[in-house]
Amino acid sequence: MMMMAEAMKIQVQNESLVLSYMDRAGRIAINQLADGFGMSKTQLAQTAGLARESLYRVDRSHAPRTQGRLREMLEIISRVTEWAGGKEQAMAWYRAQPLPAFGGRTAEALVKEGKAAAVRDYLDHMALGGFA
Repeated sequence: MMMMAEAMKIQVQNESLVLSYMDRAGRIAINQLADGFGMSKTQLAQTAGLARESLYRVDRSHAPRTQGRLREMLEIISRVTEWAGGKEQAMAWYRAQPLPAFGGRTAEALVKEGKAAAVRDYLDHMALGGFA
């Protein structure tokens, strides 16, 4: 029962960061997200593993693939924000911290490879007291 309550708490925390960057249409607000992390849209695109045009062209910025990748990135960052010491530190972790369970690849590299779900599962496992 305790694990279920902890899992629910993690889910609520994860959603709050994602929701803070959503617009009224339910899409990730790209300008707000880039500003929130002190990045240009080009830097944000690189961090999320997207082509630069994906964030500069409105039709591509609203595409499900672009929105999905940004949401994956935000979900992972939100999972580590509390213990990293803030969202900026969580972004630094996302971009630079090698994960031994994934052969030393970073969360950023794994998201770019389409393995965000594996990173989220790993972080949830760690949050519930599991070992790397």
